[in-house]
Amino acid sequence: MRLMPVWIALALTFGLSIYYKRRLGLYGKLFDSSIGMIGFGMVMFWVFAGIFGGAFDMLITHSVLDQISGMKNKVPGTPIASAAESGVYPYYLLGGDNLARDVFSRVIVGSWEVIKVAPFATLFAFMVGITLGLPAGYYGGRFDTFLSFLANLVLAFPVILLFFLLVTPEIVQTGVPVYLAGVLFLFPIIFLVVLWNSRYYTQPSKRNLYVGITLVIGIWLYLGIAWNADPLGLISFPPNLLVVFVSVVFVNSPTVFRIVRGLALDIKTRDYVAAAQTRGERPWYIMLWEILPNARGPLIVDFCLRIGYTTILLGTLGFFGLGLSPESPDWGSTINEGRKLLTIYLHPALPPALSLLSLVLGLNLLADGLREESLRD
Repeated sequence: MRLMPVWIALALTFGLSIYYKRRLGLYGKLFDSSIGMIGFGMVMFWVFAGIFGGAFDMLITHSVLDQISGMKNKVPGTPIASAAESGVYPYYLLGGDNLARDVFSRVIVGSWEVIKVAPFATLFAFMVGITLGLPAGYYGGRFDTFLSFLANLVLAFPVILLFFLLVTPEIVQTGVPVYLAGVLFLFPIIFLVVLWNSRYYTQPSKRNLYVGITLVIGIWLYLGIAWNADPLGLISFPPNLLVVFVSVVFVNSPTVFRIVRGLALDIKTRDYVAAAQTRGERPWYIMLWEILPNARGPLIVDFCLRIGYTTILLGTLGFFGLGLSPESPDWGSTINEGRKLLTIYLHPALPPALSLLSLVLGLNLLADGLREESLRD
């Protein structure tokens, strides 16, 4: 019953998507694939659980930091002795951990920690990779050689080691993550400005409107997120979360760059690109409106897989106590706390471990479904 809002949201999402699937492009075709639908359902379960439980506190039974006397390491379904007097939910649905906190609530809120970091950090990495990868593949030459050298330099480090290095307190104190944020977070603004300018170059009024809106909103968000200097005081980013976010973007961007560069090298030889060049289209129009749409299949598939990799990285960081705050109920931290008594009590560590497994599995199945449908497209 606690998860009823999630099931209702899933039913509505599937019902509407299947009903209108012929109008929804590649997303609609996903519902012709049984593997894709299973993966989509698993992913959206945790998305809705994170939104309803982490963002709006609709699903959790207790605060993730509340400790109730007598509930330390209690098995699932153990009633709370003082529930009637204190007015709290009468059970720990998945039992209590070694600090007498509710495992169920921590798993649900932990999903929000993943949902609010992994997709958006991966999206930022894709904007960086696309903005640099398209011109590198299209133009080639020294520009391509220089960017490829930088990408290979970053990729020469083992991913986990580089990720750990960026979030260690000693590196954080040097201010390197903040400076990286200052550079990397400019790329979404650059990407959108170039996108609008290339598309509406012959319609100056519309181009100026879109570019102006992008610059105003983008710079406002950029100042608040990257530098914690929002002039309106509405946007702020917790320092620990910023470090993790920047690390994900920095680690993933070179790989995305290489994928986009390779696709651009292949697609730029196609006839429709030659036709656009013959029409006199500008290079950025060709890159963003001829090459990029025809590379969307592999990029969407890689996007789903990369969210899964990021989820594993976040869980690994939490397991080793790096990145997120110590009070965070993220799955990695919960697994680490539960594994200390794993030979005696399974219930504190098993639910977050299965949750992490199911989300990554769902993303992989979703990517397989998208790949299958994109090949038919």
